[in-house]
Amino acid sequence: MNMPVNVPTDDPNADTEWNDILRKHGIIPEKPPSPTPIIEEAIANAREHAHQNRLENKDLDQLDELEDDEDAEFLEQYRKKRMAELSTISRTSVFNQVYPIQKPDYSRDVTDASTHAFVLVHLTSSLGANTESRILTELWRELARKFGDIKFCEMKADMCIEGYPDKNTPTILVYHDGDIKRQVVTLRELAGTKSGIKDLEKLLIDIGALKGNDSRLSHSALPAENSSLTGRKAMPPSSTAEDDDDDEWA
Repeated sequence: MNMPVNVPTDDPNADTEWNDILRKHGIIPEKPPSPTPIIEEAIANAREHAHQNRLENKDLDQLDELEDDEDAEFLEQYRKKRMAELSTISRTSVFNQVYPIQKPDYSRDVTDASTHAFVLVHLTSSLGANTESRILTELWRELARKFGDIKFCEMKADMCIEGYPDKNTPTILVYHDGDIKRQVVTLRELAGTKSGIKDLEKLLIDIGALKGNDSRLSHSALPAENSSLTGRKAMPPSSTAEDDDDDEWA
C-alpha cells in the first residue's frame, strides 16, 4: 500500500532547484505567475489614459490658456468637442426650475416626461420640522438652475403615496425612459443633514443623468464602483398604503 510522503519544503514559491524537482514530479504545485507584469501594464495603461484625457475637465478659457503647451491640432479637437457639448447642454436645458406636481398630472409631468429626460421627484415632508426635507428643497432649487436638462419636481409625500410615513422623507424618486429607476429614502444615503450640492451631483452621475466630466459639476467626480446608493423600487403614486404598516417603508 502506497503511503503519502511528506516532503519538507521551506517555501514552495521560492525559485530553488529543489522546488523545481518537486514541481516536476507533481509533489508541489506549479509556481503561480508573478503579478508584477500585470500590475506594471495596468499602471502604464492608467497613465496613458490619464494623458489622453488630460483636457477632459477644461473649459474653453482653460483650453485657450494651454495653446503654448499643447499640440495645436489636439487642442483644437478638444475645443470643438467642448463647444459641441456646450451646444447640446444649451439646446436641452429647457427646465431650469423646480416643478410642483399634483397627483392628477403625475403621469404626464413625471412618467411621460421621463421618456425625453431624467426626471427626479422630491417627496417632501408634510410637517415643517423635517430638517432634511428643508435642506433638500433648497438644494433642489440650485440643482434645477444648474442642470436645466434634468427635470426636478417636488410633491408632498402623502399626496403622492397615501399613507407614506413622514419618517421616510425626503425621498428622491428617479425616473427615466418612462419608468422608475431609483429610490433614495432620506439623506442618510448621502451625507445626512450635511448633504450638499456635491453629494447630489455624485448621485446624478451614479444614475447616469450626468457624465463625470460634465463641465458644470462643482468638482471632478467619477461614479464610485461600489456605490452605497442602492436602488429601491417605489410604489407608484396611484397606490395606497392604507393596509400597510410603517415597516413596509422602512
